[in-house]
Amino acid sequence: MLFTRRQHSGATRPSAPDLACSRVCTLALFVAAGCGDAPAPRVASSPGPPAPSAAPPVSIASPEAPGYDPLAFARATLGVLDNPEAVIPPQCYTKTESRFNPCWTCHASATRPNAMWDSNLQAEYAFSDEGMTNAWRNLFEDHAAELAAISDAEALAYVREDNYEALRRALAELPKDEYPGYRPDLELERGFDPQGFAVDGSDWRAFRYKPFLGTFWPTNGSTDDVMIRLPPRFRQSAQGEPSRAAYQINLAILEAAIASDPKIPAEELTWPTEPLDERAAGRDLNGDGAITTGVTALVGLPSHYVGGAGERRVRRGVYPEETEFLHSVRYIDPDAPGMIAARMKELRYSKKVKELELWAIQTGYRREVEEKEEGSLPTYAGSPFVGLRNEFGWQLQGFIEDARGRLRLQSKEEHMFCMGCHSTISVTVDQTFAFARKVPGAPGWAYQDIAGIPDVPQLGHSEPETLTYFRRVGGGDEFRANAEVLARFFPGGELDEAEVRRAAPGGDKDLRHLVAPSTERALLLNKAAMVRARLQGYARGRDAVIAPLANVHAAIEEESTGLKEAGKVYLDGRLRLDWGEPLAPR
Repeated sequence: MLFTRRQHSGATRPSAPDLACSRVCTLALFVAAGCGDAPAPRVASSPGPPAPSAAPPVSIASPEAPGYDPLAFARATLGVLDNPEAVIPPQCYTKTESRFNPCWTCHASATRPNAMWDSNLQAEYAFSDEGMTNAWRNLFEDHAAELAAISDAEALAYVREDNYEALRRALAELPKDEYPGYRPDLELERGFDPQGFAVDGSDWRAFRYKPFLGTFWPTNGSTDDVMIRLPPRFRQSAQGEPSRAAYQINLAILEAAIASDPKIPAEELTWPTEPLDERAAGRDLNGDGAITTGVTALVGLPSHYVGGAGERRVRRGVYPEETEFLHSVRYIDPDAPGMIAARMKELRYSKKVKELELWAIQTGYRREVEEKEEGSLPTYAGSPFVGLRNEFGWQLQGFIEDARGRLRLQSKEEHMFCMGCHSTISVTVDQTFAFARKVPGAPGWAYQDIAGIPDVPQLGHSEPETLTYFRRVGGGDEFRANAEVLARFFPGGELDEAEVRRAAPGGDKDLRHLVAPSTERALLLNKAAMVRARLQGYARGRDAVIAPLANVHAAIEEESTGLKEAGKVYLDGRLRLDWGEPLAPR
């Protein structure tokens, strides 16, 4: 994904203090893409990640132990910005060889209200002067000796430790004037009920989604989960009382507004839902002329939300103000449901602090284009202690492993890493990734697990999404470095399409067949991530690299990728999916 930044040609480079304060960062979700110890969530009466190891952690200090200050690194690095183009992800430096194109997944044509049309980034490395040198030097390091020194048993014990609760308790004890940012309020150790609601009463809700392409697949290094929470009024009745039924309806309406085909007029849209109680809305949601319970479809997209949020209008492709996402990026546990380990690599929080009108959204995209033309470098308002904010009203904070495996607040530069993918690329839906790819209706309301999810096509496509990716990319990741995927699906260098199609709807496999690593590879990826955490240096890259990468530029010498000349630029990359028939309940 060739994320181009502003051309710098001759423009004055902003100083670090200037760069420290100007636009705000969203983490994603979704994005995931691809950023201690957290209790793995438990799901009552349904499969879920394993409970954290009962044994005392061997490498994690409790928050009461001397030396655990999750703010220390962010505090020590205030004003430091070695890479002003930290928004350009490593994948944007891939060598295309004029035929391998991973860039289409992020950069294509615009879908309103997203007004970014950036398919040109498939054709050129349109970076600023600073961006022409690849700052992600960790991609080229060889840590074979360090990996070999970690036993499988040590790696498994490590990923099964929890590092989230220590962070939660440590931040909860800090005075507000010392730390005004997000304090994790989800008690993960209590888990989620079978409908995905957090058991702790926090109103966070987990959902199942099809992971975004490439970097975000478990076979390429990490598992993850995402939770959503709507503002208080969306969780209340019209009388202001807590209402699970109203909350479910509002989440269903939002899902339809975000994940459905925007070309379908609102009055013609039908979207599957979990069983809903229309009495909480006081409206006929399925068009049968009655107000009943057990409704399993929205027939026509409502113009407004319901209950306490009854005055809030529904907007296609736009989240309501104060919507929150919580996203954890985790190690791989080959024995856990969904392979989701207890230990987190990162914890990402984002909140929509301002809902913009359409004209302001369009102005934000136009300003982005103008600033690129002027040669401005990317800047974001905020700080590590409150998060960074982008042009579109989203504010993000992120935490990442320290050298002892504990979660710490990211530095300003580490926060900027997430901004490129969650600000102005064409594929996102309101700067987010995961919720637009939610499994529709009831089967999608549960803790994340890719089991049973088929390889459905992208919206507007006829072929399975992963098959399309393999065809266009020539491998299982942006760098064509995943040897296991190459061996499985590219025998002799040729794509085995029949084998890939086994995971398509109607096939005898599901998404795990394509994107889940073997136990051997999972352990190797875990070891690579452990080494990276011990060495730190995330400003030079946070990817779990098993061996030095070959298909990536250390510096850009030729701006053209060669893909346009080869007729391999694609305008059809979409985040949304064509699910066809609803999935069966789990």
